[in-house]
Amino acid sequence: MGGKRGRTQRKHFKQTRENVWKKNRSDNPSSDGPPWEPFATQNLAFEEYYREQGIVPDEEWDVFMVMLRKPLPAAFRINSSGQFFKDIRSQLENEFMKSLEAEVTDGEVQAIRPLPWYPENLGWHLNFSRMQLRKTQSLERFHEFLKQENEIGNITRQEAVSMVPPLFLDVHPHHFVLDMCAAPGSKTFQLLEIIHQSTESGLLPDGMVIANDADIQRCNLLIHQTKRMCSANLIVTNHEAQHFPSCHWKKNCLDTSETESIKNPMISQLLFDRVLCDVPCSGDGTLRKAPDIWRKWNAGMGNGVHRLQVQIAMRGLQLLKVDGRMVYSTCTMNPVEDEAVVAEILRRCGGSVELLDVSTELPQLVRRPGLKKWKVRDKGNWLVSYKDVPRFRRVAIVPSMFPSGSSSDVVNALSDGLHEDIGAPQDQDMGNSPSSGKRLQNGSNLDCEEGLGKLESFAPPTVDLVDEVSSLPLERCMRILPHDQNTGAFFIAVFHKLSLLPAAALENQGQFTSRNMDFPKKLSDELIEDTNGLEINLLEDDADHHSEVTSDADLPDKQPEEGALEPDPQEKEPEESKLHGDEEISLDSSKMEKQRLQIQGKWKGVDPVVFFRDETVINSIKTFYGIDASFPFDGHLVARNSDTHRVKRIYYISKAVQDVLTLNVQAGQQLKITSVGLKTFERQTSKEGTSTECTFRISSEGMPLLLPYITKQILRASLVDFKHILQFRAIKFADFFDAEFGDEASKLKLGCCIVVLRKEDEATSDPIQVDSSTIAIGCWKGKSNLAVMVSAVDSQELLQRLSVQSGNERGSLAEESKPLNSEADGTGPTDGLDVNTESVTTEQVPTC
Repeated sequence: MGGKRGRTQRKHFKQTRENVWKKNRSDNPSSDGPPWEPFATQNLAFEEYYREQGIVPDEEWDVFMVMLRKPLPAAFRINSSGQFFKDIRSQLENEFMKSLEAEVTDGEVQAIRPLPWYPENLGWHLNFSRMQLRKTQSLERFHEFLKQENEIGNITRQEAVSMVPPLFLDVHPHHFVLDMCAAPGSKTFQLLEIIHQSTESGLLPDGMVIANDADIQRCNLLIHQTKRMCSANLIVTNHEAQHFPSCHWKKNCLDTSETESIKNPMISQLLFDRVLCDVPCSGDGTLRKAPDIWRKWNAGMGNGVHRLQVQIAMRGLQLLKVDGRMVYSTCTMNPVEDEAVVAEILRRCGGSVELLDVSTELPQLVRRPGLKKWKVRDKGNWLVSYKDVPRFRRVAIVPSMFPSGSSSDVVNALSDGLHEDIGAPQDQDMGNSPSSGKRLQNGSNLDCEEGLGKLESFAPPTVDLVDEVSSLPLERCMRILPHDQNTGAFFIAVFHKLSLLPAAALENQGQFTSRNMDFPKKLSDELIEDTNGLEINLLEDDADHHSEVTSDADLPDKQPEEGALEPDPQEKEPEESKLHGDEEISLDSSKMEKQRLQIQGKWKGVDPVVFFRDETVINSIKTFYGIDASFPFDGHLVARNSDTHRVKRIYYISKAVQDVLTLNVQAGQQLKITSVGLKTFERQTSKEGTSTECTFRISSEGMPLLLPYITKQILRASLVDFKHILQFRAIKFADFFDAEFGDEASKLKLGCCIVVLRKEDEATSDPIQVDSSTIAIGCWKGKSNLAVMVSAVDSQELLQRLSVQSGNERGSLAEESKPLNSEADGTGPTDGLDVNTESVTTEQVPTC
């Protein structure tokens, strides 16, 4: 059926049909339907809400609202770790800033300018929206430039305010960084840039980034975004952020096959120097780029995610090392999701965490201080204190939403049979678990009022309302407003961890409510995992487990939520015994032993991460390419297939990632890893490829890492020949301008080889020296020609870079004549190797 369906589709597309959309219903005169109208950019409830909150002074309100209704200008960031970042910045400053001036009608406004607060002129702002870039013909060349450089990985198109949170993390190359809610990945890419920025050629930084997201589809988007960085220092995981696992070494948890190969781990527990906590939110800060939010917005959206945001932030602090820094951020202006969450974190953590004053950092970034007072809107009524909340609404509205966070005069809701009165479930999880009724994705909406059922509105309190004012230093938070610098809106708070979190904060992590509330927790929230894999009750004689010598991250590991991916049935851990009151844990010794013996491939639907140790394959790679002995191989290669003979791709991982993977094996495969490492070697599948001495070729992504260590299968070409290889894709040995180069190429062994661009001051006889400025590409040496193994997009980009550097006009190469006999005899330009279908899909110029 599949083959037949495919033939039908191909036949269908061969038919000549007019390439137009079907006629719109509104274009039909006989249609009675209303014509299409643009999104309405007003919402009276939105305006009333934010006027009352006082986030903008009255005299600025009109300007604020006018700016919210304007389309968001496009922005992008230059990859500071890229080889050509200086050339791209120079091209923007000297070429595009001048050529685009005519496109701006207002003479006082620049068409394109660097963001004044972004370091080294690497962040750029355009006074054109995304729609204008796509539709304006005079901007077509610049739009193509942006698309191409973004695809290559030289720039990242990203909202300006979204670039801010990573800058306040103060990341260094040796740091372990966790991005808790990472998709779609622009901030993760930014963190990787910082990690790699000052790294020398052929070396990897000591730090790493773990990028996590709860949604598997968004994880795929995250992988697609970050693979342009070509980093061996990245792990992508798929966990609910509030339940992110704490991997810690467990004795006797390995099977015998792994025990001998993994010794003396560098780390015994997974903790982080920096944590980025960019949480799911109601997203009203993105109104300028997502105008549909105007129609959907209501106050219940922010109320519905408040408790999830607290949970995620608390989990981030537990995973943070002492003296580490965490940034909490949202793309909403709502104080219930912003200051209220920050205040609750400070209350729970006591003196173990401080809110940093970063007002002197990035001084040219205009920001507003955090609020000290705000109100809660629920069912059309304003609430200034938790005591004003009717009893039947205390499941939805919790004390932590208010400035004081107090519920001192509230009667215990549970003892009064609250849930029986209103018929609501005992624990409304408005979180981002797969089982949630509504998911939060990229600023989508969640209405707690709908989630709690249709309840009648209540009458407002009859007493005079007195605003609560927080005693915490919330003015150290920052809110970025659209009309200050023509951006979207964002909220940012920076935390510094001074000591281990108190036991009370750890116990409350499983709860949605404030400490002084006594709502029940689910059984899964009452259980923690002991270092031996057993589960014990937090409510029963567990004081020792919360001692100061215990790391925060040990405690809140939770069982998967309903609907979460579980291990394969044959590999699933034994179910926990049911706990009722004083009932003891009863697990027989055989089940306990099975629980400790974890193996690769625990997560259903996810390929296992296996250390690649096939010495025959590794030695053939070393010998064929002459890889220097100083290049570390042992323990740095992984595959996603436990069958060595069927491995198609081999990935390289940094020492930091190796330590984490080793720890993860020892911890019983707690991390659900969807992507890891840098694709470095790919198996040849063509007939000619399998006949070579080495069945694996070097991928374009792995080229920069390996280049300084390669001593065989490497050539140096003149600028003319280098350009022609890129332009014509395959050239016979006799057709190179430099006959000596063609002769050397013909003498190489059949298979993958490297061609390095010779510098002007280098002689042909000089040994090949590699540094950060070296430009190289991967090629295939066939029987009679040399064929490039670089994607067409990468080739075109590299040609343009070389043309700019050599002083040629852009695109001049396209007008040059093709060399004679550029096609190989009989078998096509690559002697039988189809480089367009041989998995040669790269996302980065293959240079070091």
